[in-house]
Amino acid sequence: MNNNKDLIQDLEERAKIIRRHVVKVIHDAGVGHPGGSLSAVDILTVLYFHTLRIDPDNPNWEDRDRFILSKGHASSALYSTLAERGFFSTDLLSTFGRINSRLQVHPDMRKLPGIEASTGALGQGLSIAIGMALGARLDKKDLQIYVLLGDGEIQEGQIWEAAMSAAHYKVDSLTAILDYNGVQLMGPVSAIMEVAPVKEKWVAFGWNVIEIDGHSIKEIINSFDQARAFKGKPTIILANTVKGKGCSFMEGKCEWHGKTPSNEELCRALSELE
Repeated sequence: MNNNKDLIQDLEERAKIIRRHVVKVIHDAGVGHPGGSLSAVDILTVLYFHTLRIDPDNPNWEDRDRFILSKGHASSALYSTLAERGFFSTDLLSTFGRINSRLQVHPDMRKLPGIEASTGALGQGLSIAIGMALGARLDKKDLQIYVLLGDGEIQEGQIWEAAMSAAHYKVDSLTAILDYNGVQLMGPVSAIMEVAPVKEKWVAFGWNVIEIDGHSIKEIINSFDQARAFKGKPTIILANTVKGKGCSFMEGKCEWHGKTPSNEELCRALSELE
């Protein structure tokens, strides 16, 4: 139990560091998506510092697990996590969003170690993940494939075609995570295009569904363990999150989907994340 408490505390501290990176790199670059990046940090932290079988010193290791950031606009969170995990120096984060930088606003797998797919065109990541999982099955490799979706993203029809396909082929090495923060670019998801009832939809499409608090490190860890153990169906984890989590003035507000913090707002954010 003490070890579990130590693990959770360590991951919570890492998540704070990653959140500080996120707000700083977006502020310095003058471009980025803080709201949906901050809501996904706890999920990414558990994945990269606990769950994924990976080797930062050998990012192309054939037997590694794969993670795809389907909601590619949250790249600042992924880059910050990869840097902290040792895939590249944290010094590189200062180049985020610059012309010719390896850290573009949407991830480019040709430019940076640890990026498994170039994403940003919403709706495509789940299909890519299914392809990876089926490929691993053909190669008889015991790999786990993870993909993070946005709740606005699942308004895309391709998501549901992919969901139907994954269930049909019983792709049980696939775990999708829904960053269910309830807010997209132009307002509440419920006002733009309602996606609820989400759990019932995924159950109807033949998936194993786990619902959690997406900011509880303990629940995130347990959900990934449950997903890995579940056989016969793909799993989706419905992670209830808060847009802009960790910065009180951003939380739940659609304007922070793609807004850059001012100098004053950066100082306030960093203070709150101490």
